[in-house]
Amino acid sequence: MKARIPIIVVALLAQIALAAYFYPAMPDSIVSHWNAAGVPNGYAPKFVGLFLLPAITAALMLLFAAIPVIDPMRANIRKFRDKYDTFVAIFALFMLAVQADIVLWNVGILVSPNVILPIGLGAMFYYFGVMFEGVKRNWFIGIRTPWTLSSERVWNETHRAAAKLFKAAGLITFAGILAPQYAIYFVLVPVLAIAAFSFVYSYARYVREKKRGIKHKF
Repeated sequence: MKARIPIIVVALLAQIALAAYFYPAMPDSIVSHWNAAGVPNGYAPKFVGLFLLPAITAALMLLFAAIPVIDPMRANIRKFRDKYDTFVAIFALFMLAVQADIVLWNVGILVSPNVILPIGLGAMFYYFGVMFEGVKRNWFIGIRTPWTLSSERVWNETHRAAAKLFKAAGLITFAGILAPQYAIYFVLVPVLAIAAFSFVYSYARYVREKKRGIKHKF
């Protein structure tokens, strides 16, 4: 985590700085939510609208920092800690991009979230694929079904398959910028498909092992 701390801290401070700098110029109520087509459909008091996201980001950064310490399988997390830390940094930058979009929209620079989100989420999905190639069994990170958590072999096989799918999902999500009004579908359809596949695939692999007489343990 130490190598990524400067990126995470700068991203968080930049969120706060954007909120503080533009706060005086904002109306009392600002756009804080958009519908699936990228049209504003929600408003919030400017303090909440500007500072809620940095607060959420700070809380999540603390959670991400705690996971490698509190996980009962933390020894396994150490085996892919470098990739995990890189994901945390990417997530922090994504939250900064969302914060910037909120600020820009409310000062009259109408950058659609349906452009920002496909880029940011596409990057994260693709990196899930990179991280899942080496992720080890744990209680917080990865595809945690009863069957992956019960068998290291099922965990590894499921994540190898999901890694390829998440990389593909990242590219599909990126493509959402070509059709912004339908961007939500470029995000949801691949993710839901991977979730369904992983659930069924991990169960099938577990049943196969059981038929072979392989004992499972945590």
